[in-house]
Amino acid sequence: MRTIILMFLLVIGTVHAQTYEVGLFAGGANVIGDVGRTNYLLPTGPAYGGVFKWNKSKRYAYRASIIKGNVVNDDARSNLSSRVQRGFRVENSVVEYSLGMEFHFVEYNLHKLGPAFTPYLYTGVTYFRYDFNYIDALQVQDINQKDGSFAIPMTVGAKYRLSQFLILGAEIGARYTLTDNLDASNPEGSNFEQFRFGNVFSDDWYVFSGITLTYTFGRKPCQDCFE
Repeated sequence: MRTIILMFLLVIGTVHAQTYEVGLFAGGANVIGDVGRTNYLLPTGPAYGGVFKWNKSKRYAYRASIIKGNVVNDDARSNLSSRVQRGFRVENSVVEYSLGMEFHFVEYNLHKLGPAFTPYLYTGVTYFRYDFNYIDALQVQDINQKDGSFAIPMTVGAKYRLSQFLILGAEIGARYTLTDNLDASNPEGSNFEQFRFGNVFSDDWYVFSGITLTYTFGRKPCQDCFE
């Protein structure tokens, strides 16, 4: 019974010792694949969503987010002459659900007066939905169907406290996906083998880059937790 009571008190103390952030993400999105440009950071459409963070300590935070991005892969804008001559243009939308951990480069203490700033890295697990397309007779065939896959997010960013409750951040996040059809180049299924082209052994990437604005709240932790 004493052990149970002690564990209960520790859990309560831990819950009260956290700082939470909830807010918005806004920026741009682009896909790196077999159609269009190959630049890793060159948005072709808007991206927006919501972010939630649980600052477990000064050095790391748990994070969850939902972000939607619209992308356009256009061969006419590529720096490869073969793609320019081919002339494909593919539009897609991506909705991702991500859960992982944010690692702070320096101590990030929102309960201490004064500036709070840190660069950070984020990674975890991402599941996303996207439009299933393929190209036939030089035209994109949209069959009004969605597909889903997993991705590994690799994000670098920085965040700064504007006021007691507002945090401004900026980040660039590349996602290595487990699909090769964000650009309609490699539709899965035996019925679509004739429509595949490009490098079928290299999966697509997509990138979300932008800013976050979050509102922070939570009780001030015990003296030993953050100092």
